Amino acid sequence: MPAESPPAEAAFKHWFSPERYRRIADTLGGLSRGFDRRRFLDLTLTGLDDRSLMERLRQAAIGYEAALPGSYREKLEVLRAFAPTIDHSFVAISLGDFVAREGLQDPERSLEALRFFTRFGSSEFAVRPFLQSDLSGTLATMERWALDPDEHVRRLASEGSRPRLPWGLRLKELVRDPRPTGPILEMLRDDPALYVRKSVANHLNDIAKDHPDAVIDRVSGWDRSRPGTAWIVRHAVRTLVKKGDVRALGLMGATARTSVDVTRFSVSPKRLKLGEKLEIEAELTSTSRREQTLVVDYVVHYVKASGGTSAKVFKWATVTLAAGKSASLVKRQQVRDFTTRRHFEGKHRVDLQINGQRPASAHFMLHIKYI
Repeated sequence: MPAESPPAEAAFKHWFSPERYRRIADTLGGLSRGFDRRRFLDLTLTGLDDRSLMERLRQAAIGYEAALPGSYREKLEVLRAFAPTIDHSFVAISLGDFVAREGLQDPERSLEALRFFTRFGSSEFAVRPFLQSDLSGTLATMERWALDPDEHVRRLASEGSRPRLPWGLRLKELVRDPRPTGPILEMLRDDPALYVRKSVANHLNDIAKDHPDAVIDRVSGWDRSRPGTAWIVRHAVRTLVKKGDVRALGLMGATARTSVDVTRFSVSPKRLKLGEKLEIEAELTSTSRREQTLVVDYVVHYVKASGGTSAKVFKWATVTLAAGKSASLVKRQQVRDFTTRRHFEGKHRVDLQINGQRPASAHFMLHIKYI
């Protein structure tokens, strides 16, 4: 079950609209003669305006439990028949939420239900209470999922066991020691589905936040001549690369000791209004007698409400620079508010980062007018 709502929930919460709940009630009423439609709608529609996205999802699961007749097993059978009729993958997550709330005492049946439901709406959140309750037993089941012919099930094996899954319950035991998920990652390290590979990379990136050496040690032994595996490795160490981790940069082929002159680094315009585009330019010249591979990023130091700054590293380019040669780079970025970042007026520093080092800086003044 998600611990908090995802960004932009104010708009997304309408995925669970009164019309949606009524359609759900109509469908369940056709699948179960004893379904209490009035009870379901009373539970889901009363107080709806005040509920967030995740509260609306959870209320659907509460409604399934209260309005469907019979035992947990009988309710589950109705919901299995209901799953293919749902036309929205996020709405279908409510099925897994029902399992997580009502099925912890019947893990074998519940985990099989989550394997089935994940094809319609990911069970990544719902499986986490089972991992909390019985880590080794649930992981044993998830290792079998990693071999499933369905890519949604294979992804669930990795995504559901991520130590720091966004919006999901944090698996503190795996944050402390991520080794138990190692067999799953090994089985999926060259998965044919990009959907699965993204999950494996994000899983490893989670681990890297607490155990960077463990991630480097693991992926260093993988066959990166295989395109799928190489893709996972690049994305798995992205946070470490941004931090300038030497071993991670080495995996990306970056030259250990760079010999580069920054002949130009600038940002324009110097005065920027919120919503406008910032242009960043850099010109690099090799002073080495050998070819160099440079991982080039830039760092924006955003002004905070307190007046301090918070740095965010952005990927720019990977450049192979022959001896004595130069390269020119240009990057344009719109400076605008997001649900995860609100801008504040003031002087914003921008650093050039090359293989983890920051040899040059520039700045711009941001002006904001909120209506």
